[in-house]
Amino acid sequence: MEWLIFDGQGDSVFKLTRLNQALCVVGMVSSFTVMADTANNDVNEVMVVTASQTEHPELTAPASVSYITREDLDNLVVNDVAEAIEKLPGIHINAGTTYGRNEIKIRGLDSDYTLLLINGRRINSRDGLLSSYGNDFDLSTIPMSAVERIEVTRGPMSSLYGADALGGVVNVILRKPTEETQGSLGYQFDGITEGSGGNTHKMNGYVSGALVPDTLLGNLIIEKSDRDAWRSNQSVNPDTDVLEERDELSLYSNLTWLVNDQQDIELDLNYNTDDRDADWNNWGNAVNNVQEMERYNLALTHYGYWEAMNSRVRYNLDHSELRDDSELNSAVGDIEQTNNTIDAQLSGYLGDHLLTGGGEFRDTKLENNLTLTTDSVHYSQAAIYLQDEISLGDLALTLSARYDDHEVYGGEFSPRAYAVYTITDNWVIKGGVGEAFKAPGLNQYSDSYSVLACRGKCHVVGNPDLEAETSRSYELGTSYETAHWGAGLTVFENDIDDMIEAETWDRVKTELSYFNVDEAEIKGVETSLWADITDTVSVSVNYTYSDAEDKSTQTDLLNTPAHVANVQLDWQARDNLYAYTSYQYTGSQYAKNGSDVVKLDAYGTLDLGARYQPVDDLNLKLGVTNLTNEERDETAIDLDYIMKARSVYAGVSYDF
Repeated sequence: MEWLIFDGQGDSVFKLTRLNQALCVVGMVSSFTVMADTANNDVNEVMVVTASQTEHPELTAPASVSYITREDLDNLVVNDVAEAIEKLPGIHINAGTTYGRNEIKIRGLDSDYTLLLINGRRINSRDGLLSSYGNDFDLSTIPMSAVERIEVTRGPMSSLYGADALGGVVNVILRKPTEETQGSLGYQFDGITEGSGGNTHKMNGYVSGALVPDTLLGNLIIEKSDRDAWRSNQSVNPDTDVLEERDELSLYSNLTWLVNDQQDIELDLNYNTDDRDADWNNWGNAVNNVQEMERYNLALTHYGYWEAMNSRVRYNLDHSELRDDSELNSAVGDIEQTNNTIDAQLSGYLGDHLLTGGGEFRDTKLENNLTLTTDSVHYSQAAIYLQDEISLGDLALTLSARYDDHEVYGGEFSPRAYAVYTITDNWVIKGGVGEAFKAPGLNQYSDSYSVLACRGKCHVVGNPDLEAETSRSYELGTSYETAHWGAGLTVFENDIDDMIEAETWDRVKTELSYFNVDEAEIKGVETSLWADITDTVSVSVNYTYSDAEDKSTQTDLLNTPAHVANVQLDWQARDNLYAYTSYQYTGSQYAKNGSDVVKLDAYGTLDLGARYQPVDDLNLKLGVTNLTNEERDETAIDLDYIMKARSVYAGVSYDF
């Protein structure tokens, strides 16, 4: 009998019918047949956990999964999770605001449909921060120096994770304490070469080791980042900021008690401050906006590795406090959001069946003197789920379902079925169908919630008559992977009923609300290819086509480019010298300009970077982003969507 060790953190050019989609995959499968006969079978397997909450190699995981490793992060210069994953298939980093806040979109769906996890734990401050702010504050909570790996699962995953996972899941897995003592110190500078300001200074420290050998392990990561506000001569209003000033401090610590061979207890403590100051463009006037956030997260987890199963019991507290001081507000906002979550899970084999099941209870409380007509509001959700991974020789089936009971919207059932067929050790065909749901956010359904909008000219009030959004998704793909090259193709479709949208301001109304769209459809193709050209040079390419449409109006969904492509060339010049160049293409898309819909042209950016190790444990990094100083088109610039100009960066780190 075998037991699984679970750590719990672990523009439109054509239309695709489902028959077309299947033929595309069959064609790709056929093209692999000849190549499979002569391929090298030596594959470096990377184990991922997010797709099923159990360990699988990326190739055979029961979902479309991509990942970023610690080594990737050490080679690149990234400021947050969004920048780290932006060049993965199916990912588009959207400008959530006109002053530098970004959102992660997966397969054409807004960031509201991307579930962000840390070590498998949900992190969410949307009710307090509002969807209009994107999930940028949540992303900045995570110090990049604390990240061991980032896994991205594309496609609905509500059967395991519940609401908010219609688009996919981003799971940030943090570094665990080590038995041996180790650490590092680092500094990074990023400077924008045009306009005024925009310089970023980031410092970090890391230490890990045994407090009691073989019994109590601990680590501590501290990261401090300061960025000046950046102004550009492209701005319609030269007295406003394109990137806001940001001062951040993040502390992360983990204590692991190795109780015995069968039990571990972990305590995770995260503390984060995130202060922002910007002058926004408001109808030609500069309006100062200050937001200061303090946040802490605590998680206490017990892991058991028993004779017949593995277990996990966890309590998670996520508390954020925001001071919102804007010249548009009638008062200074004092906002608090508290999320309490208790969850438990069991996983083990029963014959050829790997069963994973569990339950979750989550309670959210919000206090907001700016938007609530009551002192506070809160709601709770409970859920149970069960997953069965069935081994049938070369065919592996994953069947899962989750039932969520929302205090306001009642019960929702989310089933999913996925199959992986292994043709050879290097080649698989996989696909599945699933249903998912998303309950409206507090700001969307509560008529006690009123948000200032239209640059201070109106309010958006919640609509208690909203329906929960539901979706059905399909995907079919094939992947081939050897030690020296790999390729993949996936076709997907996501049909969403009752998609929630906000009313468009006609410059007359003073009160707006939300409504349900009858049906929206997002379908497309993801392709990827990587290859070692020589022993020292490799190339990777991925391309995503998505056709995102509001079926009731037959119009394209906003801020969703039909084409996104990435190319990267890596060169390991010497054992101690690595360099890369990458290009990202973002296709044309549509955006709102008042009550009008406008088209924004495509654009592309070119980056260069290098990492050099002159002596053991000392690392130097140099690079340039947006080398050609690409600018957005006039329509985008008129809307204050201005791309970050050419920037130079330098970094140094020392490991001990």
